[in-house]
Amino acid sequence: MIYDLKCANPGVPVSVKLVAEVGVGTVAAGVAKGNADEVLISGHDGGTGASPLSSIKHAGVPWEIGLAETQQTLVRNGLRDRILVQADGQMKTGRDVVIAALLGAERFGFGTAALVSLGCLLMRKCHLGTCPVGIATQSPELRERFAGRAEYLVRYLTFVAEEMRRIMAPLGFRTVDEMVGRVDRLDCRTAIDHWKAKGLDFSAVLAPPQPLNGCALRCLRAQANAHADHRDGEILRRLGHSIETGERASIEIPIRNVHRAVGATLSNRVVSRHGPGGLPDGTLEITFTGSAGQSFGAFLAPGVTLRLVGDANDYLGKGLSGGRIVVVTPPAAPFDPKENVIIGNTVLYGATGGEVFVNGLAGERFAVRNSGATAVVEGVGDHGCEYMTGGVVVVLGRTGRNFAAGMSGGIAYVLDEHQLFDTLANLDTVDLEFLWHREDRDALHDLIARHERWTGSRQARRILDAWQEMAGKFVKVMPIDYRRALERLRDREDVGDEATPATEEVFRG
Repeated sequence: MIYDLKCANPGVPVSVKLVAEVGVGTVAAGVAKGNADEVLISGHDGGTGASPLSSIKHAGVPWEIGLAETQQTLVRNGLRDRILVQADGQMKTGRDVVIAALLGAERFGFGTAALVSLGCLLMRKCHLGTCPVGIATQSPELRERFAGRAEYLVRYLTFVAEEMRRIMAPLGFRTVDEMVGRVDRLDCRTAIDHWKAKGLDFSAVLAPPQPLNGCALRCLRAQANAHADHRDGEILRRLGHSIETGERASIEIPIRNVHRAVGATLSNRVVSRHGPGGLPDGTLEITFTGSAGQSFGAFLAPGVTLRLVGDANDYLGKGLSGGRIVVVTPPAAPFDPKENVIIGNTVLYGATGGEVFVNGLAGERFAVRNSGATAVVEGVGDHGCEYMTGGVVVVLGRTGRNFAAGMSGGIAYVLDEHQLFDTLANLDTVDLEFLWHREDRDALHDLIARHERWTGSRQARRILDAWQEMAGKFVKVMPIDYRRALERLRDREDVGDEATPATEEVFRG
């Protein structure tokens, strides 16, 4: 994800949030090695007012423990000087900030206290939209009650800074940078009377770390550039003129599985130049030959078509935003495409628009959290269309278990030649229907025809040649709540229709 985000928006820092818990230092070290610019250690006391009570009471540990472990691990592994560390979790006073700095943090997050300064009453129903002071709500009536002003927050943070100065002066620090990592200036009281606190040993928390190769205690340099050899560099050099002018262009280029997130930087350039709408459909077409790495076509912008003759790893089409991805089995392949996996797991994760046509099988969690993309594939593994909220998915073959788990929107059409799909689908939130309506049959026929046109799929051709028979073997997966919402919309349209049924005229006389 860190790599993909940096490809999608070059030059923008990436921050990774971690919950303070045992072992968080090891995870933070991995985040630093993964080239993130900042890691946030979040304590168990913080969090949104919409959190469940079980999470509030039982998830995580104090930020002091997580921060101390993170600082020690990063310093001992020679990683601390290349990544920023932030801490949060119910910080309220200047004393909290000073302790966080001495334990190793350079940045500090204020959430609850800042909201209280603006009028929050801690009702803990942020997720209900009924905030009585007009903060966590979209209701116009409740928002009118908001009495907060920017000056209140400025004044509160000024008092926090003033308290910090009063603590820093006796310690001999002039700036916050001087304090970062100086855990040797922290101490704990030895005489504690409360029975809960007796016997607590803070030596591990307050232990000064042993730097590896003289590693600094705070961030002093930027992360190395891991994208110098990104595949999009060559694409931009060859298509730079077309991106600027919007002229149609097509190129061919080889690809290997070391090339990750191909198309993400290209999409950034297209959107930067032409806006979120991108380019007209089919403006840029790039044909790749080989095996693509992870996140092929991530965040692909409108107007860009990526055609892959070969296979792809996981996360193909992650965050797809309007582009088109076509994956085709090589013509000389000795195997049947509809019987072999050609793309990996978690395809179209979080996609919002665009199209994907796959001449073969996909792995698990196909179209998970898809919210707007259209996809045609010849078979999927377990958990297909999981948590899908929008878009259209057509499966021209077998599916794995737990299909449509948590699916709340969008539509899926599945070829059920062996009448086993009802045993594989998760029917908690969806219903299965036959294609009774002509609109469904026409829409499905059009998608399969486009799939055959883009990929040359023999499976699609077989279905189209026997369409009258094969159409009856498809099952429509329809989310229950989504169907009810569509019915309500149709009812409203009918109410506003000027045409009056004859029966109503007779009834009214």
